[in-house]
Amino acid sequence: MTISTLTPSRQQFVQDVNNVIQEINTDTLNISSGIDIRNLSDQPDEVSPLLEARAQLSAAQQVATNLGSYTTEVQTADQSISSAIQLFDQVQTLAAEGATGTQTASTRAQLATQLQSIEQQMVGLANTQVNGRYIFAGDADQTQPYTFDPTQPDPVSAYQGSSSTRVAMAADGTTFPVALTAQQIFDSPDSSTNMFTAINNLATALNNNDQAGVAAAANGLSGVASYMNEQLAFYGNAESNLSDASDAAQTRITQLQTQISGLEDTNMTAAITDMTQAQIQEQAALGSEAQIPRQTLFDYLA
Repeated sequence: MTISTLTPSRQQFVQDVNNVIQEINTDTLNISSGIDIRNLSDQPDEVSPLLEARAQLSAAQQVATNLGSYTTEVQTADQSISSAIQLFDQVQTLAAEGATGTQTASTRAQLATQLQSIEQQMVGLANTQVNGRYIFAGDADQTQPYTFDPTQPDPVSAYQGSSSTRVAMAADGTTFPVALTAQQIFDSPDSSTNMFTAINNLATALNNNDQAGVAAAANGLSGVASYMNEQLAFYGNAESNLSDASDAAQTRITQLQTQISGLEDTNMTAAITDMTQAQIQEQAALGSEAQIPRQTLFDYLA
C-alpha cells in the first residue's frame, strides 16, 4: 500500500494538470491525424452512424465499379453492331449488283464469295469478347456463340449460347437490362429479320445464277437492316441508362464521403483553439503553483 505524501489540494492540482496535459495530447493527435474517432470509446454516439455510412459507401463504390464494367461491355457491343450494320450495307450493295440483268453466272458466283467473307466477319462480331466474356452469348458467356464452316451449305452453326438475364443495378437498387444475345441480334427466330438467313438466301441465289431469286432476296434486306438498327438502339438506351446511373452513384459516393468526413474528421479550428486554451491553462497552473510559498519545519523553528 502506497501512502501519498501530498496534501489533498496538491493531489487535486496534480490531477488537474494531468487532465490538461491529456487534453493537449489528444488535440495534438487529432490535429496531426486529421481524425477524431480512432477508437470506439472516442465518440460512442458517432460510431453507429459512422459504421453505417461506411457500409453504404462501400456498397455505392461497388455499384460504381460494376456500372463501369457494364459500360465497357455495352460500348463494345454498340461498336460491334455498328460494324455489322456497315457490313450489311455492303450486302445490300452486292445484292443490287447481283440483281442486274448484265451479271453472268461467273460474276454472281464471285459476288457470292464476297458475301461468304462478309458473313464470316459477321460471325466474328457475334463472337465479340470483353474481358474473357462472350458478350453476346447470354448467360453462357464462356461459350462462343457461333462457329463458321465455309464448306457447309449453311456455314454458320446453330447458336451455342443461352438467353440473357444480365442487368445492371443503380445505386438506388433499381435494375435495367444491358445485354442482348447474338441470337436476338444476328439470328432472329423471325426469318424476315434474320441476318444470317438473309445472307445465305442471297448467296444461294447468286450461286444458282437465279436473277429472280437474287431480286427476291434483295427485297427482304431492308427489313433486316431496320431490325439491326433497332438492336443498336437498345444499346444506345443502355448506354444512356448506365451514364445516368453512374452519375447518380458518384453523387451518392460524394455525399457519403462528406457525411463520413463530418463524423470522423477533426474540426481543425476547434481542435487548435482547444489545444491553445489547454496550453494556457497548463502554463497558468504551473506558474501559480511555483509562486506558492514553501515552508519547512525549520522555518517554524527559526
